[in-house]
Order: sequence, then structure tokens, then C-alpha cells
Amino acid sequence: MHKFQPIINFIQQLFNQQKGFISLHTPTFIGNEKKYLNECIDTTFVSSVGKFVDNFELKMAEYTGAKKAVSCVNGTNALHLALKLVGVEQGDEVITQPLTFIATCNAISYIGAKPVFVDVDLETMGMSPSALKEWLKECVELNELSQPINKISGKRVAACVPMHTFGHPVKIDEIVSICNDYNIPVIEDAAESLGSFYKEKHTGTYGKIGVLSFNGNKILTTGGGGMLLFNDDILAKRAKHLTTQAKVPHPWEFVHDEIGYNYRMPNINAAIGLAQLEQISLFVNAKRKIALEYQKYFNNSDVKYIIEPKNSASNYWLNCVMFENKLTRDEFLEFSNKNGVMSRPAWQLMNKLEMFKDCQCGKLTNSEYIADRLVNLPSSVIL
Repeated sequence: MHKFQPIINFIQQLFNQQKGFISLHTPTFIGNEKKYLNECIDTTFVSSVGKFVDNFELKMAEYTGAKKAVSCVNGTNALHLALKLVGVEQGDEVITQPLTFIATCNAISYIGAKPVFVDVDLETMGMSPSALKEWLKECVELNELSQPINKISGKRVAACVPMHTFGHPVKIDEIVSICNDYNIPVIEDAAESLGSFYKEKHTGTYGKIGVLSFNGNKILTTGGGGMLLFNDDILAKRAKHLTTQAKVPHPWEFVHDEIGYNYRMPNINAAIGLAQLEQISLFVNAKRKIALEYQKYFNNSDVKYIIEPKNSASNYWLNCVMFENKLTRDEFLEFSNKNGVMSRPAWQLMNKLEMFKDCQCGKLTNSEYIADRLVNLPSSVIL
């Protein structure tokens, strides 16, 4: 028997699937999705106007504890808009982590800004407060206007974007506190962490703006979609204005008062999202049960299972294990995918990609360690 066959056997048993391919994360539709979709079709409200958009935003704000929520066509657009809303401009720099999905850095690039990479914590796999503090102390000073300026590049550091990696919350309160000392607004990339809480407060509600994603592989899907979370009514109102082509309300005239974006979520997508949101507690509880089964199994293994960080209640969006080295990791990836169990490594570190290879970096020891060893295992909801 191959040394990794017992893991494959366990996953097949866990998902009650001995034959066929077990995907990494598939959506679950068990509620009012068809009912709400039919209502969209029957009423013809399938585009960007309709009650489901408004209800989805209201219910999402209620669930997360945010003051306001504004939907977008996808999470990347939401990130782009969030950066614009906090004042990031062309030529600025934005602090983020190298262990992230490329959407984080793409959104920064859309504005013409440049990412700066600081290390992650091993416990959270998200931005390390100590690494952030060290980089800021070494490289940033406030000018006469109290703006944070990178002493090496001379550029303004306009925002900080930590990500709650694979659904596990970062130490976001510490990150916000550190950034406040330098007048740097924090945008939480909470794309993967709907249903995750840090110190009993939902991720995405600590920073200036939080960003969610509802891609088909997320814990809640709208097919494609995203959302901005706010604790500021004025900022939320401006976000809504910009997502709707910056159109000034008028009974019939087409008047636009600035450059806007067609970032509106269609009603038909929001209908799916609202039906999914009605099941979110069920989904999170089911995923936490799967995580517990993984944890029990790997407790008796040389493979390390990543549990939720201290002070956190994670949605366990994607279950993560760490192998002893890159060679063993790659051996497992090849064996599992050839044997009907989908597994994936962490993303290639952003600073290793061609378009970001010249970006400034702090010491990235933990990021490199994780990138060489981490594997995501099947994590779909089991009911």
C-alpha cells in the first residue's frame, strides 16, 4: 500500500464516496434558491434592480454585524473599490501579505499602486502583526502632513490589506492598532472568511472596509459576487454610488457626476445569495464538524493539521495540512489527484510572480515555509 493511501481512504470515507472524483469545494443548494430564481424570472427583475439585492445586503449586514453592506459583481471588484474608497491613488504603496490569492494584488494594481509584502504568522497563515510593526518601524516615517512615507521608495503608504487565509482569522485588532499609529487605513480581505469570528466579532468588521467573495467555491455562493462591509454610513453611500456608474438619481435624466463603475450585483445572483445566507449557520456548523474529523485523524499522523487560531471561531473554508517538506508535499499532491481526491497547494507567493518580483518585501520566512508545505484538502459541506 502506498504511504498516502490511508489518507485517501479516510477522505473517501469522510465524504462517503468510494468512486468518482472528490472536489475541493462544491456549492450546496438545499434552500430557497430555485424559488427565488423563479421569482426573478417571473417578475423579469433579473438584472441590477430588484428586491433581492437590497435584502441580501441588509441580511448580510445583520449577520456580520456591519452597519452597512454593499454588493458587487465579484470580490476582486469589491477590493478595487475598497482601495479607491480609502484614498489609494496611482503611485501609492499598499502593504499586504505574499501568501494570498492574486486578486488581492491585482486589485492594488488596477489603481496603479504597488504592493509591499510583509510576512505571515504560522498560527494564522495571515499577516503577522510583529512583521508589520517591524517593517513600518524600519521603513516608514510620517511627513509634515502626517502621511506615512516609505523612506526607501519615497512613496506614500496608502493602505494595508491583510487576508483571513483559508477562513482563519488574523490578529486583526493588533494590525488595525499598529496601522492607526501610522494613519494607514486597513481593508480586510475577508473573501474566504464569511462565518469566521475573531474575539466574537465577525471578520471584515474591524478595519475601515471589509471585503467578501461569493465565488462558486466559497462557503456561500452567488455564482459570482462580492460585498463590501462598512461601519460608516457615508462611505457605504459613496460605495453604492460608485458601483452604479456614479449616476445621480433622477426620474428620467442620465446624469453622472464622476467616473463610476458597473460593479452592480444582478438581482438573480443576489437571489441565490439570499437563499444561501439563510443556511449559513448550517453550512458553518457542518464544515466545523468536518474539520473536527480531519483533526482527529491527523492527530495520529506525521502530517500536521491546521486548527483555528486562538480567540477565533473559523469557518474552516478549506482544510489545511502541512507536510514535512516540499518534496513530500508534491508527492502527496500527485498521488491524491491521480487517485480521485482533489488537493491543492497554497498559492505561489506573490513576490515570486513576474509582475510583483520587484516589489519591496520584509523577511518572508514563514510565508516561504507555508508555501512549500501546505496542502488544501476536500472541504465541501456534508449534510
